[in-house]
Amino acid sequence: MIKILVVDDNSFITGGLEIILGTMDGMEVLGAAENGAEAVAFCQTHEVDVVLMDVRMPVMDGVEATKQITETTQTKVIILTTFDDDAFILKAIENGAKGYLLKNNDPQTIRNAITSVMQNQSIMQDEIWDKVKSALVSEVKPDLSSLQLTARELDVMKAVASGLSNKEIAKNLFISEGTVANNISALLGKLGLDHRTQLAILYLTGRVGGGEV
Repeated sequence: MIKILVVDDNSFITGGLEIILGTMDGMEVLGAAENGAEAVAFCQTHEVDVVLMDVRMPVMDGVEATKQITETTQTKVIILTTFDDDAFILKAIENGAKGYLLKNNDPQTIRNAITSVMQNQSIMQDEIWDKVKSALVSEVKPDLSSLQLTARELDVMKAVASGLSNKEIAKNLFISEGTVANNISALLGKLGLDHRTQLAILYLTGRVGGGEV
């Protein structure tokens, strides 16, 4: 049973998600919070698997709450918002968010996202990722030579940054999906990253978080 906390300052949103997710097999909504501070306190005192986190809230926003939750608990955070602002997206990723979805998604998409992050995958909608890429890509390609990566590793990074799935990467590079998955896992370990979205940002900008790598 996946234990979920819904966080939003709009009770209509939290109430709706509680009802919808509560009817799904394998999902249990433990409760709701109306700001980031309440979410942090709840996760620190309850065993929460996944938080569905709004961004703009009073007292403490969802980006800061994500940072505190991921630093002090094992809870995974999915940002669920109507705002696809570039700065919020990047900061949430830097702070440990495992997913970023818009609220207008159908319930099944949200359920699939929850299941995916529980399998240690990162989730970002195509339209959000396209927006992030547009904001990140500059005319000057970042110099990744200091990372000391092989040609194959760079090919995999480029494919990830293009938003390709493991299946698509395997087809393009003429290798198996298992090899792709192994290469991505090895890259994450080598570079000290948590998930493939950070890998993509590193390829596009030459940095992760606020600093150079």
